[in-house]
Amino acid sequence: MRDKSNPASLPAPATFMNAQSAVVGVRGRDLLSTMRLLAAQSLKNPVRSGRHLLAFGGQLGRVLLGDTLHKVNPQDARFADPTWHLNPFYRRSLQAYLAWQKQLAAWIDDSDLSADDRARARFLASLMSDALSPSNSPLNPQAVKELFNTGGSSAFKGLRHLLDDLLHNDGLPSQVSKHAFEVGRNLACTPGAVVFRNELLELIQYKPMSEKQYLRPLLIVPPQINKYYIFDLSNDKSFVQYALKNGLQTFMISWRNPDPRHREWGLSSYVQAVEEAVDACRTITGSKDVNLLGACAGGLTIAALQGHLQARRQLRKVASATYMVSLLDSQIDSPAMLFADEETLESAKRRSYQHGVLDGRDMARVFAWMRPNDLIWNYWINNYLLGKQPPAFDILYWNNDNTRLPAALHGDLIDFFKHNPLSRAGGLEVCGTPVDLAKVNVDSFSVAGINDHITPWDAVYRSTLLLGGNRRFILSNSGHIQSILNPPGNPKANYYENTKLTSDPRAWYHDAQHQQGSWWPQWLEWIQARSGEQRETVMALGNQNHPAMETAPGTYVHIR
Repeated sequence: MRDKSNPASLPAPATFMNAQSAVVGVRGRDLLSTMRLLAAQSLKNPVRSGRHLLAFGGQLGRVLLGDTLHKVNPQDARFADPTWHLNPFYRRSLQAYLAWQKQLAAWIDDSDLSADDRARARFLASLMSDALSPSNSPLNPQAVKELFNTGGSSAFKGLRHLLDDLLHNDGLPSQVSKHAFEVGRNLACTPGAVVFRNELLELIQYKPMSEKQYLRPLLIVPPQINKYYIFDLSNDKSFVQYALKNGLQTFMISWRNPDPRHREWGLSSYVQAVEEAVDACRTITGSKDVNLLGACAGGLTIAALQGHLQARRQLRKVASATYMVSLLDSQIDSPAMLFADEETLESAKRRSYQHGVLDGRDMARVFAWMRPNDLIWNYWINNYLLGKQPPAFDILYWNNDNTRLPAALHGDLIDFFKHNPLSRAGGLEVCGTPVDLAKVNVDSFSVAGINDHITPWDAVYRSTLLLGGNRRFILSNSGHIQSILNPPGNPKANYYENTKLTSDPRAWYHDAQHQQGSWWPQWLEWIQARSGEQRETVMALGNQNHPAMETAPGTYVHIR
């Protein structure tokens, strides 16, 4: 457990990039502009630059003499091989790299740059430092050992993988084996059927897995940015099966992967589509209302829907709302967003509208650069230097099963991050109605992740404060995806909870209680209390008005 008396021990949001960065993007010209700014600094202040250069030279001299000046972060897996510390050559190269890294940071901090420019420079320096790490070189001790162990074949395999990624993966190292998984075969296998379809979504109703079931259904709304089956991976970590086995009537939205024909689909289009799915759930189950669950951008969608229903005096359709790693308060401070001026935002909108969609691969690249050591350089080493196949990992397969965003929704998300409209009454308008979340008096359960680099936990916490009704907030000790996939039985699972929601996330965390285990059972107890009476299980799927069509996972999930 963290020492809560020490402010430095507080969980920090993502250092550089987040969901906002992925939606807006970072232009190469902006990075080049920052690089030119740094070059100008070295010429403008040669004395200061010379002083830092001499300091680096002094450290380099000591390194060459064998001194160990800098400690490696024990959590940095790049240098876990003992050779980096025991072999004189490798120890010196590592120490030289660390000395250069620290001196570069000191030079930036000592510059005359403005606070914003300094933040941009640190961002660029971090990307450069990660890219130039000696662990990425062919002399990486792991690569050298593999070369000798395989008689040189690892080098040929690595070259083949590199060429394949250049041709078929936009030049990025592949993160997962593309042939190990298949949707409907070993992913998204929970039995069910499509019971409703409109242009934007398919509604899947799952077969019950309990003797009795609660009357009020649960409708899961996944993010539009990825496929729905993050909730239904393998049997042991399927959120869908967990809900079904505990008596919840479970429905799932499967979004259609849009193409340029659908460029006009905006947030209002998705809200209308979800409302149709809500009405279908009510008709099929005979319940007057539903429990909603939204993840990431799906959380924004269900919040907008509730605001729309409240304005129309139809909020009685919703009994409760669960938000998983969802941003409603979009105010995020990130160095990457310092590149996003008005020109950048309008350029991003214009580019997606010209193409009709924002390609998921473009977002994937930005997401990868959020954590380059984990999501890029780790696979550079594995695939190219070691010549190994990327792992067969279901979460990574899902993460690489990219979807597109229609241009109108992309524009709406850019405006969402630009204006933070949900933070004030009537700031957001959907389907012709203004949204005031404070008037949405629906009980809510919100989950954030301490290590979430996509939707930082403090922003998710502030999002919870925007909601009306009875609110509950849990902070999972994990990242973006692992906060969702948190089945009971994981010995590493733990979370923080504090029933008193203060205005300051740091104050909330300081008084929060640390709990061992998964948060799923806590949510289950909460949602069951809001799911109405229990009855004998009805095995039939759909009804006369909404008959079962093809079996799950349906059609839309297969659209590439």
